[in-house]
Amino acid sequence: MTLAYLNEDDRAYGLAGMVISLASLHAIDRVAEVSLDTDGPMVEFSHRYYFPGSPSISPKASWDNLVQNFHLTTSMVVANVLARSVVRLKEEAPSDVMDKIYDEVEREGRDTCSLEDDEIENLYNNALQRARRLFHNPRLHPAIDEFARVISRKRHLSGMEIADELHLLQLI
Repeated sequence: MTLAYLNEDDRAYGLAGMVISLASLHAIDRVAEVSLDTDGPMVEFSHRYYFPGSPSISPKASWDNLVQNFHLTTSMVVANVLARSVVRLKEEAPSDVMDKIYDEVEREGRDTCSLEDDEIENLYNNALQRARRLFHNPRLHPAIDEFARVISRKRHLSGMEIADELHLLQLI
């Protein structure tokens, strides 16, 4: 699934939402860098995101990491849409977009992680509730707005720069 952006400002808010969702999950250390100018994914993950396969690593540990990363990416896509809608546009996220996201999460959860429907629903609802708490909190909107402006101005941030900016804005 590819999300379409209205303009560069919309793209910056989407990227800000994804990064803030990772920070809320204490997973900002999994980001190597972000870039507003890339044609591919705007978030490049660090080695901590990728779990190397090894005969010494149990299949359960590998599967747990796969599910955890699936949760992170689900949270990121939900946060992308809510940051753009709720914070930037001051309106609810379009239900048709959220339905498409759920359908993609459901397909990916089954195909990639072999999750059951109730597990997928719980994971998605967890991501959605966390994103709603973040992006429906009007006290956080000024900091989210500022972080989107920082992304627009700097264009590219390393993982360390992201952590520093989020810390300055008191988002972590």
